[in-house]
Amino acid sequence: MAAGDSHDPVHLFVERMALTFAEVGFPRMAARVLFTVMSADDPLTAAEIGERLGVSAAAVSGAVRYLTQFGMLIREPVPRSRRDRYRMPDNPWYEATITKTGLYKTFIDVAEGGVAALNGPDTPAGERVAEMRDFFVFVQEEIDSLGERWRVRRAATGHVRPGEA
Repeated sequence: MAAGDSHDPVHLFVERMALTFAEVGFPRMAARVLFTVMSADDPLTAAEIGERLGVSAAAVSGAVRYLTQFGMLIREPVPRSRRDRYRMPDNPWYEATITKTGLYKTFIDVAEGGVAALNGPDTPAGERVAEMRDFFVFVQEEIDSLGERWRVRRAATGHVRPGEA
């Protein structure tokens, strides 16, 4: 069966996961690209990704830019070529979820400024913003703890590659 064949189990996996991610707000083409690369044994060029998905390499361009920005794909140059290959990083879910949490710090800092601008947490608006800030402080602390627990579990289940710890 061809890679883009709608009866191919790998193609069905890619499309189902992409649809599932899209249903929670993830860009659909980015999800299709992500799971195409994830389901490949070796890194793929944009043209190869496009071929597997039945779309042009240009259609893949924005998706790979989005995914590399969030650490979900790594771009590597093809030797003696102007093309790049894309692959999943080691432990991408951890990388994208746990280590990219600067967003929460930003939310916390901006909310802190909002509390001050609203004359502290003693007004109804100030209380709402303070609660938002406190929630993001809590989320950040929980993510830090979750990351440590994941590292322990990952090692216990044998997903750590030689040289990782």
